[in-house]
Amino acid sequence: MRLIALIALVGSALSAQAAGDAAAGKVKFDTCMGCHGIPSYTNAYPTYDVPKVGGQPAAYLEAALKAYRSGERPHATMHSQAVSMSDEDIADIAAFLSQQR
Repeated sequence: MRLIALIALVGSALSAQAAGDAAAGKVKFDTCMGCHGIPSYTNAYPTYDVPKVGGQPAAYLEAALKAYRSGERPHATMHSQAVSMSDEDIADIAAFLSQQR
């Protein structure tokens, strides 16, 4: 039973990865490069390490961006970035990032 659940989970993650256009996502990710494109970047105030997003599963990235967009996941900067993104933008960015290491 666990094997079936694992196969279903992997299958849904793979289909989520295929949903976005990675080439379009690369262009759309350009505004995110200022923080997420700098290795070991720490912002000025409040001080925290900016997470590595490249290589994360597309389904996770989509869920996180949608949660920032809705305000469910609180972070003022991320909310202001995500609020203008469509579902397609989010899927494209997630597809691009999931292919990065």
